[in-house]
Amino acid sequence: MAIANRITKIAIVGAGGNVGSFITAALLKTGKHTITAITRLDSQSKLPEGVISKKVDYSKQETLVDALRGQDALVITLSALTPKETDMQLINAAAEAGVPWVLPNEWGPDNTNEDLVRDVFPFQPKVTIRNTIADLGKSSYIAVSTGFWYEWSLAIPGAFGVDFANRTATLFDEGETKVSISTWPQVGRAVAALLSLPIAPEGPNKEAFLNNFKNKVVYINSFTVSQKDMLDSVLRVTGTKEGDWRVSKELSRERHTKGIQEMQEGKRIGFMKMMYARVFYPDDCGDFEHKKGTLNGLLNLPTEDIDEATKAAMERSKAAN
Repeated sequence: MAIANRITKIAIVGAGGNVGSFITAALLKTGKHTITAITRLDSQSKLPEGVISKKVDYSKQETLVDALRGQDALVITLSALTPKETDMQLINAAAEAGVPWVLPNEWGPDNTNEDLVRDVFPFQPKVTIRNTIADLGKSSYIAVSTGFWYEWSLAIPGAFGVDFANRTATLFDEGETKVSISTWPQVGRAVAALLSLPIAPEGPNKEAFLNNFKNKVVYINSFTVSQKDMLDSVLRVTGTKEGDWRVSKELSRERHTKGIQEMQEGKRIGFMKMMYARVFYPDDCGDFEHKKGTLNGLLNLPTEDIDEATKAAMERSKAAN
């Protein structure tokens, strides 16, 4: 269990996944934690050296409880389309095992915004999960809101509207709405710094302790930028001019509606359009940096170079094509 005033044992679900792998690497780098990856019996994920692997059978709740017993914190990183029941199994197991801290499966836009949650159905279970953790009363949550993942989203034409391969860009409305977004390395650094804080106050900083964030949503980001800012970065990275690209515009509300229609028709691209277009509504729902503030300073997170992140997105796009 926790030694004195610090977390030492951390279990991660999804340690080999997109954001989970960066969180795992950053936690290992601190040298302060013992990391256990909770994986399914048939998982083929390759885990980094130094990570303990515990296999579980989700059809047998007792295997989850046994795997989590003695852990100080559980970090959940799962696909946005993972059934809510899986999250429920994990948080119930954490409660039964006596895990004091849970970082639930957030890692996205600000789902404390009721209008946004109403319009984007995958965000709705996240509210339920937070409430359930609090109601169980055995664990405390810290929900980390990161905005969309930049290098992932920019590589997908249906997300931020940029198509590297075909040199096209679709701007929602005028492309000037700013949203807060994060890179995977920044998310990893944030979680590692957060879980390295003392549980109760220590030293002169009276804000940098875990109990200060108990059962709260906290925010971190890399950039708060518009689509035009992204496109400017793309032009610099690709060495092209705007005239080399076919740039069009689409109303964000119309794109959201079309996305829902395409989902109903069984088109996967509709999910992306629906979710991303809604966050770009001109209601500032995507800009949590200026509306809510971030923990970037408290956690000593670095200022990043958007062009470097754009290069990573471009490489992901090339690999996909």
